[in-house]
Amino acid sequence: MTTPHRTADPSVIRTALAAEAGEDDLGAQAAAEGLPYRTRGRDHGGTFDMHRLLHFAREKGGQVELLDLLRTANFAEERSVFGDDDRLLELATAAGLDTGAARAVLADPQAYAAEVREDQREAAELGARGVPFFVLDRTYGVSGAQPAEVFTQALTRAWGERTPLRTVEGDAAACGPDGCAVPQT
Repeated sequence: MTTPHRTADPSVIRTALAAEAGEDDLGAQAAAEGLPYRTRGRDHGGTFDMHRLLHFAREKGGQVELLDLLRTANFAEERSVFGDDDRLLELATAAGLDTGAARAVLADPQAYAAEVREDQREAAELGARGVPFFVLDRTYGVSGAQPAEVFTQALTRAWGERTPLRTVEGDAAACGPDGCAVPQT
């Protein structure tokens, strides 16, 4: 008796090949800028805890540093950042965060969870369906790693269509550093 032979759906194969080609292109762009980028063999997983730590880092200082370390760890290094609290703590410490406080954040599943869920809600409202996703003036979204020309076009368009801020000035004098006088009735 023979086992039926199953062939993959050609559209699935094309999608996978396109994804690999996109990764190769990203790798080439990163290399051209002197950035390390692994195009094969990277681990994948949930980023919820990383985002919780990023909110913690924003509050304590070090968010930019932590984000850069997470990016490098995920895209350039072999050791995974997914599901490994020890690895996340190493990166948080390298970003200048207090290790004990970062450990407490990871140990408490509710710490900064509401903030991350709010970020997810807002991203969905803005139309983000993947990463990276860039929002320009809360009007335009650029999805994926696009060539510089796409960003130039989007930035030029957003700048040209922006609505300048209009200030409203009443009859009252401007308020000083101590605030405004409240009229007595």
